Amino acid sequence: MKKFALFMLVLLFTLGSFGPATDKAAVDENPLLKSFSTPFQVPPFGEIKLEHFVPAIDAGIIANLAEIDAIVMNQAAPDFNNTILAYDIAGDQLSVASRIFSNLNGANTNPAMQKLAREITPKLTRHRDNISLNPALFNKVKAVYEKRNSMGLNAQQIRVTEKYYKDFERNGANLSPENQTRLRQINEELSKTVLQFGENLLAETNKNFKLVIEKKQDLSGLPADLIDAAALEAKKDSMSGKWVFTLAKPSMLPFLTYANNRDLREKLYRGYFMRGDYGNQFDNKELIKKMVLLRDEKAKLLGFKNFASYVIAENMAKTPEMVYQFLNKLWVPALERAKNERADLQAIIDKEGGKFRLQSWDWWYYSEKVRKAKYNLDEAELKPYFSLDNVQKGMFYVANKLYGITFEKRSDLPIYHPEVVAYEVKDKDNSHLAVLYMDFHPRDGKRVGAWCTGYGSRQYRNGKKIDPIISMVMNFTRPTGNAPALLSFEEVTTAFHEFGHALHSVFADGPYDRTARDVPRDFVELPSQVDENWAAEPEVLKAYAKHYKTGQVIPDALINKLEKSSQFNQGFMTTELLAASILDMDYNTAADPAITDVRAFEKKSMDKIGLIDEILPRYRSTYFQHSFSGGYTAGYYVYLWASVLDADAFEAFKSSGNIFNPELAAKFRDLLTNCGTDEGMVIYRKFRGKDPDITPLLKKRGLQ
Repeated sequence: MKKFALFMLVLLFTLGSFGPATDKAAVDENPLLKSFSTPFQVPPFGEIKLEHFVPAIDAGIIANLAEIDAIVMNQAAPDFNNTILAYDIAGDQLSVASRIFSNLNGANTNPAMQKLAREITPKLTRHRDNISLNPALFNKVKAVYEKRNSMGLNAQQIRVTEKYYKDFERNGANLSPENQTRLRQINEELSKTVLQFGENLLAETNKNFKLVIEKKQDLSGLPADLIDAAALEAKKDSMSGKWVFTLAKPSMLPFLTYANNRDLREKLYRGYFMRGDYGNQFDNKELIKKMVLLRDEKAKLLGFKNFASYVIAENMAKTPEMVYQFLNKLWVPALERAKNERADLQAIIDKEGGKFRLQSWDWWYYSEKVRKAKYNLDEAELKPYFSLDNVQKGMFYVANKLYGITFEKRSDLPIYHPEVVAYEVKDKDNSHLAVLYMDFHPRDGKRVGAWCTGYGSRQYRNGKKIDPIISMVMNFTRPTGNAPALLSFEEVTTAFHEFGHALHSVFADGPYDRTARDVPRDFVELPSQVDENWAAEPEVLKAYAKHYKTGQVIPDALINKLEKSSQFNQGFMTTELLAASILDMDYNTAADPAITDVRAFEKKSMDKIGLIDEILPRYRSTYFQHSFSGGYTAGYYVYLWASVLDADAFEAFKSSGNIFNPELAAKFRDLLTNCGTDEGMVIYRKFRGKDPDITPLLKKRGLQ
């Protein structure tokens, strides 16, 4: 014990913040080192400066190590309270500062913050390893684990004990000292490489490519709102009188859908699918090679065949073989459907006298023609009914009808960017449940995609409940001219998707941090994806889809068109998603992880499954953020796995005859609240009363 205490003292001085970061003057000047006096203790964003983060994180590390030292030095026999519970509540000070930094670095970064991230990220990785590989701490946890069934613990105390013991095992606690040293090196190298991949992708998406149009005739086919947005983008870049289109989806996808100039469609789409693959300073291929090797070595050190086996062992699927079996079951009907769709698109090209074969950059343009021909539906007809404000009201309407909760806009809460809006979430009895931030539009400092995160989850400290602070971050179409932000229906479903994640965080509860809201990765998309189903229901559409100019409710004729076209292009969408899922799995199950050529590896992976040339995987390797820097490594398949669950779950509501069935809504809220009390499939069966059935998903996507 004395040797460990000496090690701790040396470590504190090594951090370089033992003195100044914790003296009174530093605390008084650093808002991250004080209790927040804001409503609901949300971060005081306006007071936080970049120079506050490193001292606050260093101080948080010191405080966390002191908490660990107290557990280890306790002379009493290890028990649940002095070991497991003490460990469960440790690290709050560090968590506050690191969460705020991480979230801002994703949603509102800049070069100075990125430089800081390169300093902070390996420091936090080393700190996590110092705890996970602390032998004295592990022995304390192990002592409780071995006696857990004879200590009078309840089921949840046993569960959290088992979870922590397995965490230590999976983080290398049982490895030899030599292998632990190597594991530390791998973890630090991975943390740096993951960060660099994300920085490269951000630059490639937001900075390094723009399609600049100077001739008005090159805008042929584009809707007026898209042209206006491109003019605003050009003006922002000091190119007044021109039009700029970017790789942000609200700019790119409508251009690919409507632009008559085929060469420009190709130029824009190439800009998108070549991100990180130009052989320059932002090229991600060498980073991918390094990550695949390091992850494989880590998995083998920990006793697993490959990294996918390591990851999926904690998921509902359990093994890579089960994942491949699941994906292959969907692949055959999806690819067949996609080939039929390809034939439809080529037929239109031929009919119009086109002397070319369909290419990937043509898919959106000609599929829109097919949609108009088959369903008489034009995206431009829909968008006026989906103003951002109305879509928000639609999300809130569904949550209120299902769960009785309400959302009150709060202008008194600090925000990290002028575009962010904040809401207080209240339960049916008007009691406080959570704070919800919403950040809707693209900007240079925001990474691509859409995600839901948090500045604090529900916790219990000293008998007091601390409610969550949640943040939804998107990249949706901006307002233009006198028109509000008018969303495509894909953006509408994305909004409902992220809102489903937010509802999960609103309701998730439990006495212990480790198990509250703890679900397998292939379960985590259930709450988000199931929420998408309500967005297109006629009853819901009539409640929120109103014309932004006239206030007219979306007409039945348009709802019918939307409903009839719901399976349109599902071959393409399912195939590109499956292809990316298989590519992700192939990287993490490679028999030889020493990849010499990333492009060749990707091609071999896609050729193996017979992906047609006209469709690219949803994410090619060099911009596959989910797999290489977004936390979904060997896990991109989870969107499809959870699609089985969400289609099956919504089928329960539909078959009951009431999409707001109060009994089912109460049961689903219970699923969200108590999701961490048992394994994923057990929790799902409690809601559904049976195992999930893949049939509703196949029918929903027109694959059966």
